[in-house]
Amino acid sequence: MLSKKGIIRIALILAVFSWLAMSLSDIIILFSRMSELVKPGIGHYFPDIFFILYALSLYVFYQYRIEAAHSSTFVDLLWKIFVTGLLTTVVSLLLKSLDFVMGNTSLLQNPVLIDSMFLIHLGLLPAFLISTFIVWKRLVLYQKTKLQIKAWTLFEYLLLVSLFSPFLPTVARAVVFYALILMGIFLSANMKWVAYLNFKQKWKSILLLILTQLYLAYFYMSLFDMRKTYEFLVVAQDSVFILSLLIFTGIYATFSLLVILFNLPTSSVFEQKLEEVVNFQRLSQSVQTEQSEKQVYEILLETSVRATKADAAWIEARVDEEDTVFRHNIGQDVIHNIKTYITSQKDHNPFDFAKTEKGLRPAKHLRKMKGVPFNSIVVLPITIAEEHLGMLVLLKELKEGFNKELLEITQTFVNQAGISIEGFRLMSEAIANERYKEELNIAKKVQSRLLPNVLDANDDFEITAFSAAADEVGGDYYDSFKINDDKVALIIGDVSGKGTSAAFHMSQMKGVFHGLAQLDLPPAEFLIRANRAISTSLDKTSFVTISYFVLDRTEKRVEFARAGHCPTLYFDHQQGKAAYFTNKGLGLGIVRNNSFANYVQPREFTYQPGDVLILYTDGITEAKNFKGEEFGYDRLAALVNDNARLDAPGLQQKIIAELYEFCGQTDLDDDYTTIIVKFK
Repeated sequence: MLSKKGIIRIALILAVFSWLAMSLSDIIILFSRMSELVKPGIGHYFPDIFFILYALSLYVFYQYRIEAAHSSTFVDLLWKIFVTGLLTTVVSLLLKSLDFVMGNTSLLQNPVLIDSMFLIHLGLLPAFLISTFIVWKRLVLYQKTKLQIKAWTLFEYLLLVSLFSPFLPTVARAVVFYALILMGIFLSANMKWVAYLNFKQKWKSILLLILTQLYLAYFYMSLFDMRKTYEFLVVAQDSVFILSLLIFTGIYATFSLLVILFNLPTSSVFEQKLEEVVNFQRLSQSVQTEQSEKQVYEILLETSVRATKADAAWIEARVDEEDTVFRHNIGQDVIHNIKTYITSQKDHNPFDFAKTEKGLRPAKHLRKMKGVPFNSIVVLPITIAEEHLGMLVLLKELKEGFNKELLEITQTFVNQAGISIEGFRLMSEAIANERYKEELNIAKKVQSRLLPNVLDANDDFEITAFSAAADEVGGDYYDSFKINDDKVALIIGDVSGKGTSAAFHMSQMKGVFHGLAQLDLPPAEFLIRANRAISTSLDKTSFVTISYFVLDRTEKRVEFARAGHCPTLYFDHQQGKAAYFTNKGLGLGIVRNNSFANYVQPREFTYQPGDVLILYTDGITEAKNFKGEEFGYDRLAALVNDNARLDAPGLQQKIIAELYEFCGQTDLDDDYTTIIVKFK
């Protein structure tokens, strides 16, 4: 399959050979007419056939060549016409200059020489016309409709028919000619491309179109003057194809020129509107490109000055908790003088947005100020959902320099800037939330590693634990430590705070627990040392509540003490009843001196098979139902009494199930943790 470049080369070669064949056959026929003794040996129609081949080859050549430059602008397309017309006109003028070089000699009256010059012009004119026609096609079918496509297709078919006009009857030639003229006028009405030219491009287009019309006029006069002067010229007699192309290209060039001239005064307005759209888009995209509030204000100042052609301007706004002024062509001292002078007037203050309507502000005050060249002022508030962010002030030297349209444009920019700033803040807030979530995920991972998967136990008891956080990270903590083969230390606690701080304090508590538990200290001494260790790293508003137990299987005894944690629930199998231990205690970190020992009350008890030790956090007892009633201590004790026969995992599941049923929801308001120890 041939490429476009291959087709262009073949079409050009075919066009050259077609023109040579047309010229040779035409000269042979002319020579035979001049000498009655010599027969041409070819039909009189051969030059016209080769002309048809020449025109078709040119059409294919320019069609693919101009189509290859699909990214060209409208002015570039007109420039291609200008270059083609210039080259063909220069060649034509060089041929005509022979009149001046050779003078009025008999050689210039030779029919063969005249016919040769005519044939050269006949080769140049279709090249210029067809190249112009292809460019006009691109312009006519810009933003095309189905009707325009059908009309253009029919127009091209009629042009193809007009190529064979030498072989058509006179009436048929006339019908084809007038049909082409009417369709050319209809197609010339499509000038949508003109609206997309800026002011500079329109002036260039006007110049190029005028030159195109001059080229067309020159070729029309040259070719048809030669046809009229020398009747012996053979080829392309009354060519409907050439005449139709001349008229159509001339009509479209004229229409384009007139439309551009009529649109020239509005070009600046169109460009201004286009610039406003671009500026509006810049403000809209300022958040998407991750720009800051400061950059949004800078864009607003720049676009507002351009839109209103203000001589000076400034913006006052609060950015990052600081009062900031953005200035254009005005000093800080002038701003201060203007504000001071205007606010000192007795009538309303344009800078007081609580008492003044939006829009144009009085300018008469500025006219009285010495050393200030401005006579018009606009003050517009910048707001977000009735929140005052700042104000935009525009100044002009002209009196009444801001009209209603300029104010509406500026107000649109101000509104969009407010939306952009709000969007930026929302985006910043979303980013901060994402960072917070990421921190919570990290804290959650840390916390999951702090809580043991399996608690230490021995042959005397079975133990199970369950913990769930109301948020991503909770403050509940539990752990165990095997002191020796006979003793196991057990701890449950609640760390104040949430999120990463709770996870951090929990990690500290874990370190304190494992550091002190291995010393095999009595529970009271453990709490005293733990308070001393943890208090140095807790802030003044943080504390930790814990209950600490040491289970000794040799003596069947449990020693424990609590530091502000929930009272421990214990089920006595022999009595068949659960009761709370109410020994006193104060949370770690609340009292940070040696007097903490006064708040520690250690206790101990012996256990029997079937007894149950229930440890929990306040999320269990303080859980509320839809009536606002708490689950409470009594309900928890009654639940243990009724289900103490169950093993540790079964009792734990029963407690959690009853808790959910009581609250009527799966999401609780607080963290909840349980540790069930059942003695064997």
